[in-house]
Amino acid sequence: MSVQRVTLQPAYVLHQRAYRDSSAIVELFTPEHGRVGVVARGIKRPKSPWRGLLQPFQPLLVSWRGRGELKTLVEVEAQGMALQLSSQPVVSGFYLNELLMRLVARFDAQLTLFGCYDASLRALAAVQDDAALERVLRYFERDLLAALGYALVLDCEVETGRPLIPAQVYDYQIERGPVGLAEAEAGQGIAVHGSTLLAIHQASLSDTQSRREAKRLMRVVLARYLGPKPLFSRQLLVRPGMPK
Repeated sequence: MSVQRVTLQPAYVLHQRAYRDSSAIVELFTPEHGRVGVVARGIKRPKSPWRGLLQPFQPLLVSWRGRGELKTLVEVEAQGMALQLSSQPVVSGFYLNELLMRLVARFDAQLTLFGCYDASLRALAAVQDDAALERVLRYFERDLLAALGYALVLDCEVETGRPLIPAQVYDYQIERGPVGLAEAEAGQGIAVHGSTLLAIHQASLSDTQSRREAKRLMRVVLARYLGPKPLFSRQLLVRPGMPK
């Protein structure tokens, strides 16, 4: 196997764990190579020039080399200022990172998804209220599912192709789409208004009902692909007194 050399690839840090005495294994998210694991040698030393750069939400340019699945990091530089996320937005940022860690395969190019992730982090840095934060999360989840080949059907009935009626309640069946309740089999899907599906599709989740239904829908759909292991960041997102 030839040595792979990648130079100055845009990247974000998704996760980092200690490796030997002074190094770390860093999981990166990149546009052309998807998720990449690299060994950052000497990163734990006080004088390491990379120590302050290899942090979540810092836009980077990175270079690496290596043969196997785990590469060796050889260069890191900042690509602009680190994004300043506070309180709930920072936990939401870790939620996005955890979704990418769990669902995105290594070395699978994600040009569109990388752009969505970057835009979502920048939107989280600017949110002013819970409603805006919820919208950022729902739109990223929508785009993540589409990038992974699990795009939701959000504008028409899956069996008839008829446009969705905003006031009508549909039975959303995972890996199929919305079905009219008259045609649905009991217990097959998630009850959701046509207006909510259209709002997800059009990025216009403006009212409480649509945001609540969208959250429930996305949670059930993502659970299909995440499996039984719970998301740690999702537990942090639940505030005291709020429903999980």
